[in-house]
Amino acid sequence: MFRNIINTIGARYLVALLNLLLIFVNSKVLGREGMGMVGLIYASANFAVIFNSILCGNTIVYFMNRYNLRYVFYPACGWAFAGSAVACGVMYVCGMLPEHYEPAIFALAVLMSLTTANSLMLLGRDHVKGFNLVFILQGVFMFAVLLGIYFIAGYRTVAGYLAGLFLACLTACIYSFVLIIPHLSKRKNIPPAGVSSWKVLKEMFIYGIWSGMDNLAEGLAMRLNYFLVKSAGGYGNVGLLDSGVKISESVWHISNSVSFIEYNSVSKTTVREEQKRVTLQLFKLTYCILIIVMGLILCVPEWVYTEYLLNAEFAGIRKVISGLSFGIVALGSNRILSHYFIGSGNIRYSTFCSVFGFVILLIAGLILIPQYGVFGAALTSSIAYTGMLFFSLAVFMKQTGASAKELLPSRKDLTGLRKKIRNKIQ
Repeated sequence: MFRNIINTIGARYLVALLNLLLIFVNSKVLGREGMGMVGLIYASANFAVIFNSILCGNTIVYFMNRYNLRYVFYPACGWAFAGSAVACGVMYVCGMLPEHYEPAIFALAVLMSLTTANSLMLLGRDHVKGFNLVFILQGVFMFAVLLGIYFIAGYRTVAGYLAGLFLACLTACIYSFVLIIPHLSKRKNIPPAGVSSWKVLKEMFIYGIWSGMDNLAEGLAMRLNYFLVKSAGGYGNVGLLDSGVKISESVWHISNSVSFIEYNSVSKTTVREEQKRVTLQLFKLTYCILIIVMGLILCVPEWVYTEYLLNAEFAGIRKVISGLSFGIVALGSNRILSHYFIGSGNIRYSTFCSVFGFVILLIAGLILIPQYGVFGAALTSSIAYTGMLFFSLAVFMKQTGASAKELLPSRKDLTGLRKKIRNKIQ
């Protein structure tokens, strides 16, 4: 497990580095207004992907450990199209989709959902290498293509960015199909007699609705600020917020990598003590690393962003990052607890947590954003994320009997980590 975590974190930080470089390139090429537009487009597509997680998200890994892969694969593929149509239709009626970009958002949502579904199937098959390769391919390809579009083709517009994003998503989607198809043809994946496909689909929907509600509420808690800021201050303020958010959220590649592996481990055992042990171990490791990395980011002075990394249009970005900082650590740590609930079959607690965070964000956002603008949006996110962490901790401690002392790193944890690193090196 430790080896998989290290490899997954390494893969995600390779892509995170390229994404950070792209943020700096995009800020100079597109400016605050353009960054705001692409931020809203990506957020809209991501909302559709979140809705699609009913059958294309964590539901996949959970049911792969209980039924054959084909029972999961075909419903996920079909739902990527149907769910994207429903989600984009609702957002269109609500006026959330940026005008003239509706077809592009639908296409991106389908590709991203299919790639996510295939990647999770690879993870469920313990094909961690393939899971990481899909992620790396998408990040590297997008970086290379966008540089070509901007500086060779000279196409320095939002449309140019979307072209690069679409090509990267399409390439990753095709590659993920190439990796997962051989698993479908294996004899052990032939559906056993007596198991109804409709029965499995019904179970997946029931489980997936809870998962989808969880992801949707969390997604709203993470990105609803974009739409509130746009209404209050326009695309330029969204661009400033989006840049600060993406720089800060690069830290989450740690917690995301750990939570994927944790979820796979927790869902494969029904022994509660083992689930608790794995979760506590990874929770402590995660929040310690997040605090250190976030602290390093906060040490970067404002002039580095405005004079070198971005441009003068992004003055105030360090204040945005500061406002987000404690929330970034909180939600990154909460991911570990959330995946414990999902993997142990108690997904409703993760859903309640996300809904709780969304309600907090909505209330705080309506108060703070009109008064403090982009910085108010950053504070709003941190308040919501911290509330979610406290909610999850309260439920986790009640369910498992874990004490407050067990949540703190000990000498035993440090010794065990050193041993694993030593074994990894050897």
